[in-house]
Amino acid sequence: MGTKKQEKIYEDLFPVLRRAKFIFFIVAIFFIFLILNFWKVQILDHDEYWDKSEANWMREISLPYQRGLISDRQGIILANNRASFRVSLIRENCEDYDKSCRKIARLLNIEEHVLKERIKKYESQPLFKPIVVKENLTFEDVAMIEARKLELPELILQSEPKRFYPFESFAAHVIGYLQELSPEEMRRDVYGERRLGELAGKTGMEKQYETALVGGHGRLIEVVDSLGRGREEVARSEPERGQDLTITLDFDLQKEAEKLLEGREGAIIVMDARDGEILALASYPDFDPNRFINRFTSEEWLDIVNSPEFPLENRAIRGLYSPGSVFKLTIALGALDLGIATEETTFVCKGETRIYNHPFSCWREEGHGKIGFFDAIRDSCNIYFYNLGKEMRIEEIARYARMMGFGSRTGIDLPGEKSGLVPDPQWKIEARDEPWQLGETISVSIGQSFLLVTPIQIAAHTALIANRGIRVTPHLFKSLSLNGKKRENRFNPPGNQVVNIGTSVFEQVIQGMWEAVNKQGTGWAALVSEYDVCGKTGSTQLISKDKSEEPEEEKEEGEEEEEEMKTHSWFTGFAPRENPEIVVTVIVEYGGMGGETAAPLARRLFNSYRKKYDRQEPTQTH
Repeated sequence: MGTKKQEKIYEDLFPVLRRAKFIFFIVAIFFIFLILNFWKVQILDHDEYWDKSEANWMREISLPYQRGLISDRQGIILANNRASFRVSLIRENCEDYDKSCRKIARLLNIEEHVLKERIKKYESQPLFKPIVVKENLTFEDVAMIEARKLELPELILQSEPKRFYPFESFAAHVIGYLQELSPEEMRRDVYGERRLGELAGKTGMEKQYETALVGGHGRLIEVVDSLGRGREEVARSEPERGQDLTITLDFDLQKEAEKLLEGREGAIIVMDARDGEILALASYPDFDPNRFINRFTSEEWLDIVNSPEFPLENRAIRGLYSPGSVFKLTIALGALDLGIATEETTFVCKGETRIYNHPFSCWREEGHGKIGFFDAIRDSCNIYFYNLGKEMRIEEIARYARMMGFGSRTGIDLPGEKSGLVPDPQWKIEARDEPWQLGETISVSIGQSFLLVTPIQIAAHTALIANRGIRVTPHLFKSLSLNGKKRENRFNPPGNQVVNIGTSVFEQVIQGMWEAVNKQGTGWAALVSEYDVCGKTGSTQLISKDKSEEPEEEKEEGEEEEEEMKTHSWFTGFAPRENPEIVVTVIVEYGGMGGETAAPLARRLFNSYRKKYDRQEPTQTH
């Protein structure tokens, strides 16, 4: 009886026991999961969660540094810093990201999609890292942000020194501009440890001497409350100021060069013939580097880079032009050095000649008659130099062109300098898969055909002639200093090189250049009384830049259709003839004849230099 009773109890309890076992099994799995998760948090992901917990009550803020100043040789500050405010977003503090973005966009008066695009650029960064969402805040912006601190604890307001260019577009192509570093750029070693949203030099001196101008960030660690407000400073390291850069520009000469060039596309270079210091370097059209500090929208940026006037292009070092008759100086040097010509060599110019069974014209239709070496440079006779080029042949022309510095960079301390092009038969085969034509040699002899140079190359070439074969490196660096103490005060070029051409050869070419200015030659408009300016003009004929914009007109029967031609206007020269001090190179795009447009501009600069320095070294004006 008892056994049956026990069996009955067991049968009644069996379902309960089965359910208990199941519950025990579930509870066991739950505890195993908790233990594994605890192990993962405490052991595997310890560092990550530790950082996050620290960020919840302690905040690290980067303290911005002051970028080094840029000044001209007289101490006039061209790139400065001024106080500014910026606001940053900490995504980790956003309870509702989309809602926060809507509020912030309305508060800061920016489009929500623009704000989100900006934040998205840094989505790979840790959530507790501040992202700059707006800079250069107005006092009204600052007041509104302060008033809504409790509502928007994800925003941090900071003061920072901001780059400022007090003279706006003045020397813009020399100074350059700053732009925000992309996440990809921030990973490059050259930029070191930079911060989100930080600006860096993109062109000009700002880029060339970036590592000197940039300072070091400071660091602030503070305790924050639940609303993200700083309550207690835990640690602070002060930011390090960048070094100040003094450049060789002369404010007054630069100002005049820009004034002379205003409204004319082209470039002007004023250089110390003795050591290559750049006293003025102007390129027009120009731009205001302050615009880049405020960050462009992608549409605004495209408008600038796609402008048909190319305002960002530094024509002085990147503009590629046919040198025209300025190149005749190289032909003259080569012909004299090779013995193909002497100062007694003459040719007859009738305004046109036939070479290799093709007609070649002189710019003077009636011709120059019988003409000698010095007169050929003075009057820029094409026929004379056609004959010299024919005798030299293209291989020797190319060799002397390269010897004079064409086809390679001058080494000026500005980023983006172009090399130009010195053509020869090998180049044409490689570039165009075509053989060299003999007639092309004749065109190169007067600086036409495929030959391309930059204005800075022409200036360096002119200095080489002025120095009778000693090459100087054009440069803008003068000195670096920190807190008023000079740390580096010399430009270190590769070393002045001496070209293997006799001094007497240079003297003969210089005589021709002197006559071009002082004996009613093509460069007479650059004449400065009692200053012995030596120079050479050039005019490069091109199809009008406006041709494509003009509607085609119907031609009357029998009327010849002629393309409208324009010319680039060149002048390059130095002064005085003995112990030369200054080189001036001018190119005005579509400016007409060199003697009519470029030479008068050069004369103004020779005059200004002479009046200011009164035959004293520019370095004595500090």
